[in-house]
Amino acid sequence: MTRLAVLAAFVALLGAYEPHVLTYADGGDVSSLNPFIATEGNAPIYSELTMAEFVRFDAHGNPVPELITEIPTKANGGISRDGKAITYHLRHNVKWSDGQPFGADDVVFTVAVAKDDRNDLYIRDPWDRIASVSAPDRYTVIFHLKEPYATFIEDYFSTESSSCVLPKHSIGPGTQIMHAPYNSLPIGIGPFRYVAYKRGDSVVMEANPYYWRSKPKLERVVYKIITDQNTLMTQLETGEIDLWPAINGPLAEHAKTLPGKHWVSWLTNYIGGIFFNVAKPQVSDAVVRRALRLATDRDTLFDKVVHRNGVLTESLVPRTSVDYLNLPIPKLDPVAAARMLDADGWKMGPAGIRLKKGVSLTLDLAIPAGYQPSEIFASILKEDWAKIGVGITIHTWSTAQFFAPYSSGGIIQTGRFDAGLFSTAPGPIFANINGYYDCASIPPNGGNADRYCDQKVDALDNRYLHSYDPRVRHAVAAEMQRLLDKDVPAIAIYERAYLSVYDSRLTGYHPSSFSYWGDPLQLNI
Repeated sequence: MTRLAVLAAFVALLGAYEPHVLTYADGGDVSSLNPFIATEGNAPIYSELTMAEFVRFDAHGNPVPELITEIPTKANGGISRDGKAITYHLRHNVKWSDGQPFGADDVVFTVAVAKDDRNDLYIRDPWDRIASVSAPDRYTVIFHLKEPYATFIEDYFSTESSSCVLPKHSIGPGTQIMHAPYNSLPIGIGPFRYVAYKRGDSVVMEANPYYWRSKPKLERVVYKIITDQNTLMTQLETGEIDLWPAINGPLAEHAKTLPGKHWVSWLTNYIGGIFFNVAKPQVSDAVVRRALRLATDRDTLFDKVVHRNGVLTESLVPRTSVDYLNLPIPKLDPVAAARMLDADGWKMGPAGIRLKKGVSLTLDLAIPAGYQPSEIFASILKEDWAKIGVGITIHTWSTAQFFAPYSSGGIIQTGRFDAGLFSTAPGPIFANINGYYDCASIPPNGGNADRYCDQKVDALDNRYLHSYDPRVRHAVAAEMQRLLDKDVPAIAIYERAYLSVYDSRLTGYHPSSFSYWGDPLQLNI
């Protein structure tokens, strides 16, 4: 930057600054503000500030009671002897962000919504495991499970789940939510509440005067919808945004040098890579997927795409999980990849593209528009795979369309791709893969965009979910990860480390692998 540009940025910064108002952007769009049906990866960031959850997690991944008074265990009687009943004790005198009282009827109603097959939930599997829910009184809720479900503390109403407690008084009595007005401006019980949502522009939150803990130090939080990375950088430089919490790719190093900014980096449970639609004939065979893995130059991708902001990985379970298995990363070997394709009947055609039974090994690679790392990733991948006779047609979609729900024709959810570049976020506490790689979660019933289904993997995942013994879960998770590694429904490249760059005036911002904000009450600027 020239001295004149620095001065101009400083003047703009002074003009943009509003005390106690935090403005941030992360490059994402918004499909819905309702966590049950939101499909984009940034949804948990604003949901953590606004929604009604039983449990939050501290910086070490320990569960902290939010709307419940204690974490259910067998020792305190919260988990029944057979493991099939979970009792939650709710806090008294808690109010929704519109001032209405919160109680057990809201929880019972929410489970009914989640179990309504007419609703296009992003993750449905946990709710199918519930037989019934009862409420002996206003402050007690009992989940009656079909089988023991050991990961319940993460999957039911936590800041790490794709869910939240819904306000019956605002949505009911019917349980269909796909087109409910609630989705555009939800009522929650977080430290902040939604006050405005302008599609394609911004989401505005204000301090929730009814929040049970206390009032936040911030008066407002504004989330700006900016999907172009260069525009984001410009607004970070000028002070039009105070925080960019998820910088990736070549802009990251520059962002760390900006005057008047601080930065912090931490490992997330987001696994970035190449996700196959295994229902498509070109990639339905695991041999093809294994060959493509051998032909993928991970080191170059890791260097050029994310500038090593994270860690290379092989497992489709994040290392934040207590049951992560550190699988060996295959070495780049395009010669071996070519031999595998030859042996599998994919013969080189005259145009340098392999053919088998009339099918050309040309893949439609879907990427979101405006995201520079994906553009670089796709370009490198096209060159890598061309060396073994695999063609790529890069198809760029708007961010909103790329991540939209199934009911809205989302590209990933409806399977309009052969391979896609994006991230998934299983975990982060446990290694269960339900919702992502189990047969029951193929869209529109969940987040299994790969359309992958293997009965052995499903059986292992069920064993994992049913055992309250951590030793059993650890052994089962290892076997499950090895099977996924053999089948390659996706090629994991790296676990993403979030780089957050923020205004030096911002205080109380302490993100971790298990919380995007730390304690939101302490945020201030």
